[in-house]
Amino acid sequence: MEPEREGTERHPRKVRESRQAPNKLVGAAEAMKAGWDLEESQPEAKKARLSTILFTDNCEVTHDQLCELLKYAVLGKSNVPKPSWCQLFHQNHLNNVVVFVLQGMSQLHFYRFYLEFGCLRKAFRHKFRLPPPSSDFLADVVGLQTEQRAGDLPKTMEGPLPSNAKAAINLQDDPIIQKYGSKKVGLTRCLLTKEEMRTFHFPLQGFPDCENFLLTKCNGSIADNSPLFGLDCEMCLTSKGRELTRISLVAEGGCCVMDELVKPENKILDYLTSFSGITKKILNPVTTKLKDVQRQLKALLPPDAVLVGHSLDLDLRALKMIHPYVIDTSLLYVREQGRRFKLKFLAKVILGKDIQCPDRLGHDATEDARTILELARYFLKHGPKKIAELNLEALANHQEIQAAGQEPKNTAEVLQHPNTSVLECLDSVGQKLLFLTRETDAGELPSSRNCQTIKCLSNKEMRIKWTEISTVYAGPFSKNCNLRALKRLFKSFGPVQSMTFVLETRQPHLCIQYEVLEAAQLAIESLDGILVDGICIKVQRPVTELTLDCDTLVNELEGDSENQGSIYLSGVSETFKEQLLQEPRLFLGLEAVILPKDLKSGKQKKYCFLKFKSFGSAQQALNILTGKDWKLKGRHALTPRHLHAWLRGLPPESTRLPGLRVVPPPFEQEALQTLKLDHPKIAAWRWSRKIGKLYNSLCPGTLCLILLPGTKSTHGSLSGLGLMGIKEEEESAGPGLCS
Repeated sequence: MEPEREGTERHPRKVRESRQAPNKLVGAAEAMKAGWDLEESQPEAKKARLSTILFTDNCEVTHDQLCELLKYAVLGKSNVPKPSWCQLFHQNHLNNVVVFVLQGMSQLHFYRFYLEFGCLRKAFRHKFRLPPPSSDFLADVVGLQTEQRAGDLPKTMEGPLPSNAKAAINLQDDPIIQKYGSKKVGLTRCLLTKEEMRTFHFPLQGFPDCENFLLTKCNGSIADNSPLFGLDCEMCLTSKGRELTRISLVAEGGCCVMDELVKPENKILDYLTSFSGITKKILNPVTTKLKDVQRQLKALLPPDAVLVGHSLDLDLRALKMIHPYVIDTSLLYVREQGRRFKLKFLAKVILGKDIQCPDRLGHDATEDARTILELARYFLKHGPKKIAELNLEALANHQEIQAAGQEPKNTAEVLQHPNTSVLECLDSVGQKLLFLTRETDAGELPSSRNCQTIKCLSNKEMRIKWTEISTVYAGPFSKNCNLRALKRLFKSFGPVQSMTFVLETRQPHLCIQYEVLEAAQLAIESLDGILVDGICIKVQRPVTELTLDCDTLVNELEGDSENQGSIYLSGVSETFKEQLLQEPRLFLGLEAVILPKDLKSGKQKKYCFLKFKSFGSAQQALNILTGKDWKLKGRHALTPRHLHAWLRGLPPESTRLPGLRVVPPPFEQEALQTLKLDHPKIAAWRWSRKIGKLYNSLCPGTLCLILLPGTKSTHGSLSGLGLMGIKEEEESAGPGLCS
């Protein structure tokens, strides 16, 4: 089991303490009483900056959330909602926004070739996981279509869609036909499979980020006549991200059986009124809480209920509920290359209904829920062939081309539509997109043939490597040694995954596998060379091809910008947070207390991570906490926060004994022997140097994102990685990142 690092406590200024969960945030009243130094009160010159702590619990940022940040960076808070997953302060002081996309590279590449990415590690303090890649990453993130698809309408076409458009299409190529066939299907065929729910990030039982979610208890037998319920939720932006403010549930026949306003648990930062229709005045008298809605929903739904929604995963996550039987109309009406049709578009084209009209204040959740239910019923009644004949893709492309061919819209007009792309936002302020890629013909958009896919081993190797560098061998010990005392000694450095005796040697040795790298490193630094029962023991890692450069790797991890102000502590108690609050002046600059908990029992583990504003504050706190008064053991952190969630989410592998040789596949061996320039290790080094030089040339106040979209291979999909930062004045005056 990988460690849990998601119970994050953030800066006391930013969020209030919740009474329901044990690992919530320090309250504002406590912060005032403690007299902590508050970031926002510092009288320094304003400049754009990012929050230290990202607001996503599991540190995975969707493509839609990336769009949120980019649109906010371009247009500002007066025009678009603030991003739900992080905070960008003083957006109006941003000078530029630059995005680098490293096509064909994933999070696995970054950590496998971590030493080669030195320039990027030193420059960017914020890192976050991206989901596995879509078929068109650039289209998802900024709205850039990288290829002219077969069957797309010509760019010069304007006016109504030609009457012969239906006759021109090949139904067999339609993605709806390819998925469902041409004959009518029953309700059960339209349900998302568990694998699909996992792929599209639906909350599922047993998932690390869903441990506090409630089951709807719908466990009845599903048939084609099972009841359908349309569900739509509206959210606001709080200090914990997006939280529920309204839920509408519509039964078959269009009867609304539930329409409730909900008061969020945390402080509201943005009501998102232009989308939700919710205002402070509307929500002020509301007393209904999330738990009340959860209880009501469980009572309303019969055992065989099927929930129907549009991007239903977001609604269920806002409800913090798990439901096994779902139909998602954004996935039911399949679109090419993994893209999705908007609900407003489907309502108009399929049902002839106008919803989400621009003259209204926000969306009508009941109207949307009713429309979603009608779309599902239409699909079941008329079948895939009827829908394929409508040629939805051509209609949508034609609509997009018409929009792109218009004069630049004013900002207010652009923002009537929540699904406005980043490109449209740029267009609304008269800006263009600069796309950096490999050589391509002038005027030609980069296509997939210009994006090199860099091969890499599977996620399994990453898990194996992390397991090996978190494992230590210790000994020799006396044959009469006190095993209980030895276990107690090694567990004092951190959580132990397994501990076994090695009896093949003349004198006994121990093999200890720790849950976290910091614990293993701390054990080596503290115990190597000490006397145990009169015998000098050695504590070391297993020597394999995956751990040969481990000393260098540990040094570089310690210098990673994300770990610069973080420390690891072992031996903490459940009252550790309260003890910190009692001595606030000793820990100035403390921004976050990360208290991991056991996924099964929910109990707090006996270690934690503290995040400070600076390395100096972290070092001072480490000296105090590891002194005689606190009796804790610790060191500077080594592991970026998002990495734990990624490793924990990998499929379980069979136990591999340290020392077992891993043989690279033939293409890897050949590349290593010939040192071809397209080997991923060399590619990583070259990309890092190039971007480092470009970064040095950027003006101060530039928001810079490095995106590794992820890859698809025979081993399965590999998650992506994002790095983010704002270039500061002092950086431009200092030495370059890369020579």
